[in-house]
Amino acid sequence: MTRILMLFIAVALIAGLPAESGFAQTSAPAFDVEEASRAYINTLQGEELEKSNNYFEGGYWLILWGALIGVLVDLIILQSRFSARFRDWAERVTQRQWMQPALYTLPYVIAGFLLTLPWTIYTGFFREQQYGLMSLDFGSWFGEQVIGLVISLVIFPLLIMAIFAVIRRAPKTWWIWGTGVVSIFLFIGMMLGPVFISPLFNEYNEMAEGPMRDKIVAMAAEYDIPADHIYVFDQSKQHKRISANVSGIGPTIRISLNDNLLERTDPDEVAAVMGHELGHYVLGHIWRTIVILALIIGIGLFVVAWLAPRLIERHGSRWGIRNMSDPAVIPLLSLILTAYFFAATPALNSLVRITESDADRFGLDTAREPDGFAKVAMRLSEYRKIEPGPVEEMLFFDHPSGATRVRMAMQWKADNVENPQMLNPGKLEQE
Repeated sequence: MTRILMLFIAVALIAGLPAESGFAQTSAPAFDVEEASRAYINTLQGEELEKSNNYFEGGYWLILWGALIGVLVDLIILQSRFSARFRDWAERVTQRQWMQPALYTLPYVIAGFLLTLPWTIYTGFFREQQYGLMSLDFGSWFGEQVIGLVISLVIFPLLIMAIFAVIRRAPKTWWIWGTGVVSIFLFIGMMLGPVFISPLFNEYNEMAEGPMRDKIVAMAAEYDIPADHIYVFDQSKQHKRISANVSGIGPTIRISLNDNLLERTDPDEVAAVMGHELGHYVLGHIWRTIVILALIIGIGLFVVAWLAPRLIERHGSRWGIRNMSDPAVIPLLSLILTAYFFAATPALNSLVRITESDADRFGLDTAREPDGFAKVAMRLSEYRKIEPGPVEEMLFFDHPSGATRVRMAMQWKADNVENPQMLNPGKLEQE
């Protein structure tokens, strides 16, 4: 179930749009949207195109295998009766029923971490290193995994304690109140994450004074976005991907750019990225995300509330599970939610992709840098397939594809720029 919590946090902390390089301008008698788009899309060719496609298409299988491994790990914990032993240990430690679920989660989270560690090492380190997307050595990478584990050991017991309090008090409608509990945790995570969690992985410093900062401040001021603090964080130590975000809620709202964005891109690209990120804030995507996730989680908890008692009735004695309020049921709940979220992946991807597309349109209107936006879209080809088929994009892409974004930018250019010029972007740097 830790994996489900991390999914919530990962989706909740809305990521930014990446960026890089320069090109020469040439005049053209007429501006053709498709021709202008192909000029960008065709900059990715040969080995680089094959590498990008292989990496991203391989991720399709990771979705399946990751779900299967998650289900298998929870089955092992159930079938071996480790879950019942974790429960028995919690009951020996304290007689307070409200604390027992929180104590149970400590060995459960650690066991899940250890059992999935070989898969995590392959997908999170060796595969990333194989495709040139990892800057950390193994020791540094593993250190970050341990930090993530410690965070889970703090947050997850609190979440589980709250959910089981609801199960005990409202055994028939707990899934409704449980949805509210998870939504509150999402809200708190979005508000406090930028201040207390993000700095555990990266160092944040004020952006230096200069024309680029002035541009960002002016863009933020146009929409009354607090811009007293604009931070640059050292994500180049982990990878070379470009990103930025407007994160936090209320007093914790902050604008952050990673150092890759400033070091690998031109000012028009930075402006395009920040226009997109400001769009998430202005369009209320944080609140939309909370509402949509609450609905999706609510359906998932309803499925759990319907299915879990039936499985307990059939297999509970073999697993050592007494009833739904028994902490030993946690792996069963996690197993059902893992299968549910796997089945819901296309819907989740589409919901996020629609939100990102809205922010793209806002960013184009705000930054008015269609060619900077197109160059940024091409940067994503380092780790995202540039031109998928429509069904493929619907099923597997949680952001619009690079080709979709480039065409959007060129169409915006045709519609909003007086006498738009055809540009030859040349080869964008990929190192």
